[in-house]
Amino acid sequence: MKRIAIASLFALAASSVFAQVQVADPWVRATVAQQRSTGAFMRLTAEHDARLVEAQSPAAKIVEIHEMKMEGEVMKMRAIDALDLPAGKTVELKPGGYHVMLIDLNAQLKEGDVVALTLVVEGKDGKREQVDLTAPVRPLATPASGGMQHRHGMH
Repeated sequence: MKRIAIASLFALAASSVFAQVQVADPWVRATVAQQRSTGAFMRLTAEHDARLVEAQSPAAKIVEIHEMKMEGEVMKMRAIDALDLPAGKTVELKPGGYHVMLIDLNAQLKEGDVVALTLVVEGKDGKREQVDLTAPVRPLATPASGGMQHRHGMH
């Protein structure tokens, strides 16, 4: 009986650790009155190889993971299926790069508002877990870096 309890504890610890992701400095860019979309930004660090496969928010009808990159002399933005999170390496979601796109917003987002976000992370074994967080809304002119750090574990 003791062995079963110990084995169960190890299994529980292993499953909760597989894709632990730390979220630092999450924020969302404010919008003007008629603007229907904006970006959410943060830094993600996974303990083990994982992928960001989905994002959700009650603030928007559509939430996608996007990348911006130069193609020739044109900067293009497109939705991607997933974003790799290599173990121990920080992946920055920032203006002009990878980010979470909030599309068809339910209301204007103003500086000081807070946006709830859920990130869905998939481990190498295909198991998915959610990271729930809140991100403050910063002014339109917020630079790509800086700010306080917030850390959230997987739920």
